[in-house]
Amino acid sequence: MSHFKTEQEDFWAGQFGDAYIDRNWGNTLIAANTALFSKVLHQASQPVKSVIEFGSNIGLNLKALRGLLPEAELSAIEINAKAVDKLKASGDIKVYSQSILDFSPDYQRDLVLIKGVLIHINPDMLPVVYKLLYETSKRYICIAEYYNPTPVEVPYRGHAGRLFKRDFAGEMLDTYADLRLVDYGFVYHRDGHFPQDDLNWFLLERRQ
Repeated sequence: MSHFKTEQEDFWAGQFGDAYIDRNWGNTLIAANTALFSKVLHQASQPVKSVIEFGSNIGLNLKALRGLLPEAELSAIEINAKAVDKLKASGDIKVYSQSILDFSPDYQRDLVLIKGVLIHINPDMLPVVYKLLYETSKRYICIAEYYNPTPVEVPYRGHAGRLFKRDFAGEMLDTYADLRLVDYGFVYHRDGHFPQDDLNWFLLERRQ
């Protein structure tokens, strides 16, 4: 019997999550992530000396951030055991081998990142994840996800109940009065240099 709270967690912890790793790796993706995060960090007026990523997979986002923030402390929360092994092999990332829904913030980081993960969370559990993102952030939260103005479910590689689009950043802004929108953008899959998978990104800041 699974110890996870939702079927979406089982999905990513198991064989589908393993197969995702085999499809998504390489320097081209790291380069695209570097271009993306250089735009995000350009709008951060305060130094970013610590980063934690919720649902980091094998760490392609963190590798990009390592190039941009060579002295920063990097941490990752990851549910898939195969991905955790690859994260640990990097040697410079603090790894929490667990579901996001089982994570308890131990200390705050300057930047909390979630990219391509909220879309796969059971919608009933989003308030829990929003709270974790908020409580783990000392200053900034970066959300990079598929956007839709209203909640909608779409099929994902032949599976139902596995991908949900909505205004994640807007819901966080509505929930936490001391959050403000710093910047936002879109990266198109046909970008000639650094494509992403049609992602909208949002940089939020906790008012001090």
